[in-house]
Amino acid sequence: MLRSLARLFRPPAAAPAARVPEGERWYAIGDIHGRQDLFAALVAAIEADDRAAAPARSQVVLLGDLVDRGPDSAGVIAHARTWAAQRPVRLLAGNHEEMFLESFGDLEMLRHFLRHGGRETVLSYGIDRKTYDAMSLEEVQVAMQEIVPEEDRAFLTAAEEWIEAGDYLFVHAGINPALPLAEQRRADLLWIRERFLRHPDAYSHVVVHGHTIFEGVEDTGTRIGIDTGAYRSGRLTALVLEGSARRTIQAVAQDGAIAIERGNS
Repeated sequence: MLRSLARLFRPPAAAPAARVPEGERWYAIGDIHGRQDLFAALVAAIEADDRAAAPARSQVVLLGDLVDRGPDSAGVIAHARTWAAQRPVRLLAGNHEEMFLESFGDLEMLRHFLRHGGRETVLSYGIDRKTYDAMSLEEVQVAMQEIVPEEDRAFLTAAEEWIEAGDYLFVHAGINPALPLAEQRRADLLWIRERFLRHPDAYSHVVVHGHTIFEGVEDTGTRIGIDTGAYRSGRLTALVLEGSARRTIQAVAQDGAIAIERGNS
């Protein structure tokens, strides 16, 4: 009888730790937002980390929002395109890429885009501030069509909405807790916030996301937020997943230089 009661009240076994597939190493980079200086330093650190680690099939996931707010969106896109030509790099669609791309044909979206960091993106393609300030909205749209390379637009247009890797799901903003993965809507994947962040229960995967800024990496057990606000904090984060292990590599602006910091998530 006592043994039966002991079995009845024994705490449930802990759930197995989330894992990526055996033999794979994943580097997920949070929202870059035009910080080409941090991005370049983090790319170099990731490549050095990958060379020093045990052999594995390594992949990089950019979680979206490469553009806007920071000073060099054009440089970030060019660097991401070059990197993707050299190794497996996959890009997720972010809400800022969506606004940027829609602005080429929609004046109202362009107005919205420019108010939410898009001005810095346009300036990064070589228009000087004085010229920009004198332009009408229509003139800005025409200029964008002329100065943004078609290759940049094609690269952003080809971005994926979500990526699955073992027990993990990579997505820009999050997922709608009310819908299975196969029924997720693009608007939620790129824009959702509170319904996802406040959801108390586990999902089918551990969700790795950006979009919402946290002071540090936020690991709740069911989701991992790695947008550390690079454009304003000077801290750009990469989450490294291998087997069941999780660690971080961060590029951090300090006293006019960029330092690399490593730690556990």
